[in-house]
Amino acid sequence: LLPAGLGAVTGLSAAADWPTGPLQLVVAYPPGGVSDAAARALAERLSARMNVPVLVTHRAGAGGALALAALARAAPDGHTLCFSAISPLTTPDSQAGGGAALRAQLAPVMSVMATPVLVAGTTALPGEGFEALLAAARRPQGLRWATSGPQTVGHRVLEAVEAVAGGRITHVPYKGGGQQLTDALGAQFEVLSTNVGPLQLGHLRSGRLKALAVGAPARLPVLPEVPTLAELGVPRANLVSLFGIFAPGRTPPAVLGRLNAELNAALQSADLRAALQAADNLPTGGSAEDFGRRIEEEARARGQPQR
Repeated sequence: LLPAGLGAVTGLSAAADWPTGPLQLVVAYPPGGVSDAAARALAERLSARMNVPVLVTHRAGAGGALALAALARAAPDGHTLCFSAISPLTTPDSQAGGGAALRAQLAPVMSVMATPVLVAGTTALPGEGFEALLAAARRPQGLRWATSGPQTVGHRVLEAVEAVAGGRITHVPYKGGGQQLTDALGAQFEVLSTNVGPLQLGHLRSGRLKALAVGAPARLPVLPEVPTLAELGVPRANLVSLFGIFAPGRTPPAVLGRLNAELNAALQSADLRAALQAADNLPTGGSAEDFGRRIEEEARARGQPQR
């Protein structure tokens, strides 16, 4: 056994010596989406604060679960982090072996942003508005709806709408938002769940996409004419995506504390907050404990066993 107090001293020493080299921030989705832009902006400010490179890489798949599962196997030294939505950790049948099992292997560091969900139609969807979606679902051939992956928040929105649509909706899963948006512009399906970002807004203005609804606490200032899913009578579908930073589960507490402090300070940057808000993301931040509580609450709401 270690002498009394030595564990705490060792943890403090680890924090004092950390980082010993570049940090790697793994984005759990392909390049080109809202998560990519947010992670790169955060990495840039974190690098400036800590005077070490923060290298952004991507590991897409299973709605973020592949990257988080890989993070759980990484060295718990604070040099490898992951930027992901919390959905893979709160899903009962997560493709990474179960949300509860995955949560037990990871350490939440800080929530970064809450992102509204945009339900949009492509030019393959006849008509306008949410009623056009419902009418298409009730056709004999049904409706094709694309998301950025199974068990993502966009997929949950689809399932909640399907439960009240009285028709047939075929799920078209992607590994992330980039290719999904490209195929949407090519009218490869009728509807998609996506983020509200500059690219999406540009395509809405040009008419290449049609805004049908948003998942958000209230109508978005940038899309004031678009109703929320709660207004449309589907409150269970009125969801937002919560994104944050994670570390391997055995990372020393003192290192996690330092990471949380540096990330919170980086998130207070006026230009970073403005960039997030310009895409209708709500910057969050806060303690690791608060982030962990939010994840457990979401898991409980979805019928997950607790850790």
